[in-house]
Amino acid sequence: MSAAPTAALRARTAVYAAFVLNGFCFSSWVARIPSVRETLELTPGRLSLLLLALSIGSVVAMPLSGAVVVRLGRARTVLAGATAVAVGMATTAVAVDGLGSVPLAAAGLLVQGAGVAAWDVAMNVEGTVVERRLDRSIMSRFHAGYSFGTVLAAGLGAGLLALSVPTWLHLSVTAVLALAGAAVVVRSFLDDPAPEPGSAPAGAITLRRAWTEPRTLLIGVMVLGMAFVEGTANDWLAVGMVDGYGTGHAVGVAGFAVFVTAMTLGRLLGPVVLQRVGRVPALRVSAALAVAGVLLFVLAPSVPLAVAGAAVWGTGAALGFPLGMSAAADEEVNAAVRVSVVSSVGYAAFLAGPPVLGLLADRIGVLDALTAAAVMSALALVVSGAAAPHHAGTALGAERERGRGTVSS
Repeated sequence: MSAAPTAALRARTAVYAAFVLNGFCFSSWVARIPSVRETLELTPGRLSLLLLALSIGSVVAMPLSGAVVVRLGRARTVLAGATAVAVGMATTAVAVDGLGSVPLAAAGLLVQGAGVAAWDVAMNVEGTVVERRLDRSIMSRFHAGYSFGTVLAAGLGAGLLALSVPTWLHLSVTAVLALAGAAVVVRSFLDDPAPEPGSAPAGAITLRRAWTEPRTLLIGVMVLGMAFVEGTANDWLAVGMVDGYGTGHAVGVAGFAVFVTAMTLGRLLGPVVLQRVGRVPALRVSAALAVAGVLLFVLAPSVPLAVAGAAVWGTGAALGFPLGMSAAADEEVNAAVRVSVVSSVGYAAFLAGPPVLGLLADRIGVLDALTAAAVMSALALVVSGAAAPHHAGTALGAERERGRGTVSS
């Protein structure tokens, strides 16, 4: 085996680890939200404002992250993002348990959100570079690693809560692990291309130019729709089970667990789907499944059918975000700026989704409000053709366009 494939395989493992670690950090914070609300004595409205700080940090930093990747490189940007995540988490931990300060906790979440944005863009760009080096479509499996990290952290968080481990200790240790883990994994990232003195690489575009490209923006709209589908389930699926079907909280959580499991499996199987049908058909099938799953969940006459709807919903939500990242990065020289644009548009769903669903739920009920996710997945279906590959000259391009090629394990 030559040195280049060996380096690419090492980088593949490193990217998996970066995704797992990123998901673990985010879910560690989510697991502590109930205890933070109790410690700070927050009403639901004040809690929603506190949680908004993290989303604002991500949405503000996301458009700039591509330029940061270009300037610092992928590995350094991941490490810088992990540092911001660690500082933000530690600040929030001290603010909650040490000082009882809501403004300081919000500041910590703002920094954490900015770090998440930089980390997210850089590791997605690295993932697309690894795809090209290996000539295989494996982005969905990287995102499955993120899902695995969230599940792992949720389980650990539940155990720590049962043992009455304080928030400051949980989040502080997670912050240290985030920084140490990122420092290790980026050592195996692929080298960034050497800059050409006095000029930009041939074919390179500016961030401003990327924001005016119709294809890039349409891919962003597709990712926006699918991110809304995924984020709606994260925030409201369990509540919809409880309010809409009169189940207990345990059944509601079980319904959400079915969704997450189906989505993770869908991402693991994503390369097989791409091998058979190609990128655009895979996106269209995914969006159609998401529409069907949401409608089945909302309209089901019984709890078992609603759970089946959650499974279809999760399967449909699996590929939209990772394939959007791959589509944005078809041209390596402009991957960073285009991924940052697409991520920025997509992350708007996580910022706008909770309040939009909350307003709808106040008027028509939580279960019926979830039909908004079906509408957004239908929008993604309509614009998914924009993700057609720029080039099919490589085995990877042919695989994405015609469903041929090899798939990594």
